Amino acid sequence: MVSSKKVCVVGAGISGLACARELRREGHDVTVMEQSSSVGGQWLYDPRTDSGDPLGVAGVHSSIYSSVRLLSPREVTGISDFPFYPKNGGDDARRYPWHGEFLRCARAGEVVTEEEVFDAVVVAAGQYTKPRLPTINGMGNWRRRQLHSHSYRVPDSFHQEVVVVVGCHESGKDIALELREVAREVHISVKSIEDVSPGMSKEVSRHNNLHLHPEIDCLCEDGRVVFADGSCVIADAIIYCTGYSYWFPFLDTAGVVNIDDNSVCPLFEHTFPPALAPTLSFVGVAKRVIVPRFYEMQARWVAQVLSGRRVLPSKEEMMRSIEEHNRRATETAGVPNRLTKNVTFNLDYCDEFGEKHCGFPRLEEWKKELIWSSFARLRDCPESFRDDYVDSDVVREGLRSEGWLVETPRVEADGQEDEPHSHRAHQMPI
Repeated sequence: MVSSKKVCVVGAGISGLACARELRREGHDVTVMEQSSSVGGQWLYDPRTDSGDPLGVAGVHSSIYSSVRLLSPREVTGISDFPFYPKNGGDDARRYPWHGEFLRCARAGEVVTEEEVFDAVVVAAGQYTKPRLPTINGMGNWRRRQLHSHSYRVPDSFHQEVVVVVGCHESGKDIALELREVAREVHISVKSIEDVSPGMSKEVSRHNNLHLHPEIDCLCEDGRVVFADGSCVIADAIIYCTGYSYWFPFLDTAGVVNIDDNSVCPLFEHTFPPALAPTLSFVGVAKRVIVPRFYEMQARWVAQVLSGRRVLPSKEEMMRSIEEHNRRATETAGVPNRLTKNVTFNLDYCDEFGEKHCGFPRLEEWKKELIWSSFARLRDCPESFRDDYVDSDVVREGLRSEGWLVETPRVEADGQEDEPHSHRAHQMPI
């Protein structure tokens, strides 16, 4: 028998909104709790920075900087039946729009403050609030500017400075490439030079003021930054693009759920803690997944479990599944705990997850090809991948079939029309 529950969703970012939507569809009574003044989570851009604590979490929730654009195409970034089409009158119809365009997908609701008792709680508080910092000799005594990327907003204040960017994942690459336009020198420090993508290595070779270094050995009071290979620079600022730690200060499970090596555990299928399921669940802790698609799957599963439409395995079976997952990850690749939440864009796993747990439709093949081609371009051309692309025939036909594409022919210098290119196409507004 399907039943209705009174459910609290913690967080009104993209995962929280997906949860609220699926829970209401399943007939539950839903309350969303959010610490910010409106919905949107990380995408609720705040131009202020944590000036009082630039290496901490004080003050500002959002980690979005002014120039952020999506890493994934809008065609695969919307809710399943609410495509992320450009808005009529919107100011950014690009395939990879800026953060403000994405925020427009959020729908605001009534804000109240009160105390209630709920049948179930869904934690959808995100992953990008508490900065994770490295431990570096001399870090506490280095008197020049240090900040985490959480507190970075615009490049203006780094004009003609020498800046060290620590980390070369997505935010590190984005910020370094933005800073090189205003800074005198930008030095990127990475744990392993061999792990730097070919595209980023190419960008370093193209720009005279962009430099690549191994990890930092120590920081000196006179402003020197000494790298592991013995080289050094005198820097004006250091920006730590070193990621975030899971952080749930509002949650007390008496030790049943823990954060171990930056992994939330134990969670069955990244969602349910066996000892507290189904009254407690987590949506949005899986990393490197297609967002919001995977979160929407999780939310639908949670909603159906709470209504009785789906039944979870026993606590013992869920624990065995978690242990087997962690064992395989460790044996196969020596994966540490903090990486066991990585689905690593395994689109087949995502399809299987959705089919198995909530009857979610499989992702269309053209969208899979679009995702993989997008991330291949991100790897190979980090500075230009968002604006310079050519789609395959399969992707173009998929775009056309769903109303994304109105192609215009390319006119050659001799006035003859050439074959249409989707990177010259207009996306269909609704």
